[in-house]
Amino acid sequence: MRRLILAASALVLPLALMLFAQWPLRDGLQSHAREANDGAQILFALYAAVAITAATRSGSHFALESHKNIPIKGARSWRVWGLALCVVPWALFLLWTSVPQMLASVARWESFSEGLTPGYFMLHIALVLLPILVLLEMAHRLLLKGGWLKNHHPLP
Repeated sequence: MRRLILAASALVLPLALMLFAQWPLRDGLQSHAREANDGAQILFALYAAVAITAATRSGSHFALESHKNIPIKGARSWRVWGLALCVVPWALFLLWTSVPQMLASVARWESFSEGLTPGYFMLHIALVLLPILVLLEMAHRLLLKGGWLKNHHPLP
């Protein structure tokens, strides 16, 4: 998981470069701005799919960590289970609705609407990657903090 997060974090620089390049390409060269935009959309989708899990794992996701310092006996495992009750159905629903779309999109190597840039299927792949990573992180939290494993070791 750490390697995937590290690889996704490296997408920020090419993403920023592609977004910045759109203006000079459109106004200066008057070409390839659409391709730069399409490429930036692909990079952003992949980055965003991993960013939620990365923020959660690093403890910087404010929604998960806002109440962690309240001293209630056994509250840590109950919080993890409560979070699972909220997150797991959403992730499973997202997988159920997005996997067929992703498979169809990949099968025909779907392009962006103008048909100039291939790779629209990557947006569908990122949409499937997001709930998979969320479910993996939730399983990690349930196993380690939910009480399933007493002598835990960090998962890779």
